[in-house]
Amino acid sequence: MKKFAAILFCSLLIITGCSGEKEGSKEEATSSQPSSEEKNKPEENSEKEAKKPESGSSENQSDIFNNLPKVPTNTVELVNQSPGAFADQEVETEVVQKDYLKLMKEVPVLKKNATEEEYDKYFRYIYSLVATDFDDPKDLINKWKFSMFGNENMEDPRLQFKENYNIEIILDSSGSMAKVAQGGKTQMELAKEAIKEFLANAPEEANVSLRVYGHKGTGSDADKENSCSSIEQVYKLKPYNQEEFNKALDQFQPSGWTPVAGALESSKASFEGLDAEKNTNLIYLVSDGIETCDGDPVEVAKSFAGSNVAPIINVIGFNVDAEAQKQLQQVAESANGIYTTVSNGEQLKTEFKRAQEVLENWERWKNDALRNADAQRVDNSFEILGFSNDWNFKARRQGLNISYSIDMLRREGKITFDQADKLKDRKNELGDLAEQSIDEIRDDLHDLNLKKIDDLRKQINEKYNTSTEQ
Repeated sequence: MKKFAAILFCSLLIITGCSGEKEGSKEEATSSQPSSEEKNKPEENSEKEAKKPESGSSENQSDIFNNLPKVPTNTVELVNQSPGAFADQEVETEVVQKDYLKLMKEVPVLKKNATEEEYDKYFRYIYSLVATDFDDPKDLINKWKFSMFGNENMEDPRLQFKENYNIEIILDSSGSMAKVAQGGKTQMELAKEAIKEFLANAPEEANVSLRVYGHKGTGSDADKENSCSSIEQVYKLKPYNQEEFNKALDQFQPSGWTPVAGALESSKASFEGLDAEKNTNLIYLVSDGIETCDGDPVEVAKSFAGSNVAPIINVIGFNVDAEAQKQLQQVAESANGIYTTVSNGEQLKTEFKRAQEVLENWERWKNDALRNADAQRVDNSFEILGFSNDWNFKARRQGLNISYSIDMLRREGKITFDQADKLKDRKNELGDLAEQSIDEIRDDLHDLNLKKIDDLRKQINEKYNTSTEQ
């Protein structure tokens, strides 16, 4: 581990070097073939384990152990791992345990004389279910740069304040937004609350707009065409009027499909004439899922950002799965914007609060009272602390879920106590990696925070912008 840490430390010193390469190629899952005797009689574990259910026979190994993602072995792979289906959930709770136990019952009995490769296979299966969604330090760096919005020394002209400030929120109102999130409210209810809170203190001079999609029709194939074409600017771009805006926001509910590309195309058309030379243009896209209307949101976002309107397109993924997260990240990156994953209403409000602070900066800029860089560095230091705390919380939750999964397999008679200990050794190694990784990332962020803001994005992209192979 010391040798590994030294390698990571050296990579930190090479600020302008190449991005970290992904280690390892796709590993193929292997299946052990039981003898005819084993097929007829389950193997007995040494500690008087419970009777093994028939659904867990070794004949099913090839199904559940196929195409498993690689367990991370370094910081880059940990940052870029895909979250499991039960990521950040408490699998020991009664609600989650019911579904989770079904999966554990399908696991075949581990052979008494299992090889290391077979132990790895079982551990990879558990990990594929509960792997957490660690925050990407690259996203935090992008937020830092966004927080410097308006500074006349910023090289990107889009990040220099202009006379007019225009902001549009594009809100996903597809059927999946009716899903109940933490706290008992639906994702749509939480999104509406966050948006209202965000705009409550908007400067009088700022223009705001609300565009919605997926709010008509249903999720059925018969309604697809109607739903995909129903994209509406429910609040035209103009100064914020609370009563009028809230009325527009409250008139629709989650309903149909998800035309992300079409919504961005519609937004692009409405922003024509708002040239970036005189306008600061900001788009916020809030979505909980992937494009389902056959469009290409990545290409549309790239075209929109490259137009004379030159908007900043920020994307918030609300409780998204791995596939949707990947696409929404690409949408933000193609437009040089920010991508953020949130899982509850408070996190969503935090992201809108950042935009609210930028609006306040713009208002102060008009009065020649911008915040200085020293204050920004202090703010960044607090965000590093928050990033670290969130990382450690997710790592602990992931570790607890792995331990509980192993214990569940043991109780179901799939593994013995000794075999459980060997799997937990792998869990402990992964926990050590998570701890070492956050120490490394925290050091990187503090180091980068002392450098010029304009250099941060390039540096963090070089180090962390590598997709994990699976």
